[in-house]
Amino acid sequence: MMILPAQAEITFEASWKLPSYEQVRAQMLTWLDGANLNQEDDFQAHSLWPAGNLRASDGSALLDRAVETFALVEPRAKALLDACNAPHKDPLPPQADWLEDTTLPDVLRFNLRLYYARWLAQHNLYDEVLQTLDDLKTDEVVDPAGLLFYRMVAYHQVVDPDRSRLVLAQLLEQEEQLSRRYLQVAQLLRRDLAGLKDESLDHVARRMNDVRRRLDIGRAGKQVQVVEKSVVDSLDRIIKKLEQQQQQQSGQSGGAQQSSKPMQDSQLPSMRAPMKVEQRNIGNQSGWGDLPAKEREQALQQIGREFPAHYRQLIEQYFRELADESSTNPSR
Repeated sequence: MMILPAQAEITFEASWKLPSYEQVRAQMLTWLDGANLNQEDDFQAHSLWPAGNLRASDGSALLDRAVETFALVEPRAKALLDACNAPHKDPLPPQADWLEDTTLPDVLRFNLRLYYARWLAQHNLYDEVLQTLDDLKTDEVVDPAGLLFYRMVAYHQVVDPDRSRLVLAQLLEQEEQLSRRYLQVAQLLRRDLAGLKDESLDHVARRMNDVRRRLDIGRAGKQVQVVEKSVVDSLDRIIKKLEQQQQQQSGQSGGAQQSSKPMQDSQLPSMRAPMKVEQRNIGNQSGWGDLPAKEREQALQQIGREFPAHYRQLIEQYFRELADESSTNPSR
């Protein structure tokens, strides 16, 4: 049996690597050799990949350069590049369904999917990011760090902390090789996720913000309704848990005798039975912003007694915005 020295460190090989400029250049030139380009476009494409690299060569810059190359060969890549670089006002993202065409060269299709996902992330379309990056592997793109980075961020923004942590750990396997921007965000997310617990009020608040984000970008379909219902269910569980704690405390300290004196105006009455929060069938619309005022105020009072004031303010604002959304968009 081999005995390791006391100071020996166990190291693990990273599951992915950052390609060098030379490796990416060789891959692109090989692909260009099979492309049917006229002399002018062929010269321009090759000029993007000089033997001595004179431009920035981090992963993001390499991806930009690869997409510039694809745009000289594939008209749809040129259209996507132009759309992603133009000011965006349309609620719908640029058309990119053609990237699912498996007859396209993998090097073009995979890297354009990553480029498109980066644009989606920059415009807060995180569900689309995850869909676009689905099943994409780090060794299939010129910017594997970017692939992991945007996947991690997207999971974080749709409040899927478990998957976000997994991708974060994978990204940090190459911590020393990451760009400062990727590393700083990854470290911030690591600290943020370390203190996040499922079904905590903080977790619920983040899911509220996710619903608000979806509504802001015009998403009010089934997925939003599912998240809304999960938020209501979580709030209901938190409130019931607080009620049970309050009843236990009252039973331990108050005894069986009740005071015959009138309750002071400044005191909040203790609850005798579990509060009934209506479980609404959300059907085809986002309708729980119109929760009856009495029930909403009961929930807010209970949360306000047990948690910092800003949580009450957040939830109150959330109910108000959902009510406004329902009144202005009755069909949702």
